[in-house]
Amino acid sequence: MKDDAHGPMRKAYNAAGLEPLTFHELRHTYASALINRGVPLVFVAQQLGHADTRMVEEHYGHLCETAKRDAIRTSAPRIFSLQSTTVEPELESPTRSDRRH
Repeated sequence: MKDDAHGPMRKAYNAAGLEPLTFHELRHTYASALINRGVPLVFVAQQLGHADTRMVEEHYGHLCETAKRDAIRTSAPRIFSLQSTTVEPELESPTRSDRRH
C-alpha cells in the first residue's frame, strides 16, 4: 500500500534529526548519489528496478556530464604538476634570439 512506509519513514527521519522527506525523495537522492560517484547507468537502472537505462538517462542525464567530468579529473594521469615551485631568477633577461619555441 502507498502509506505502508509512512510510519517507519517518519520514525527514521525523526530519529536522525532530518527534515521530513518522502520515499520518492530518498530514491531520487540515492540515484543521484550513485551517478555522481560514477556508477554506470545500467547499474543505477537495475537498482531502481528499471529494465534499461532510458528512464535513468531521462531523469538523471544532466548529472552524467558532471560525473563524467569529475571522474576524468580525479582519475586521469597528471601531466602537469599544479604545485607551485620556486623559480630561480635569471641574471639576465634572454634576448629574442635566445628563446626557443
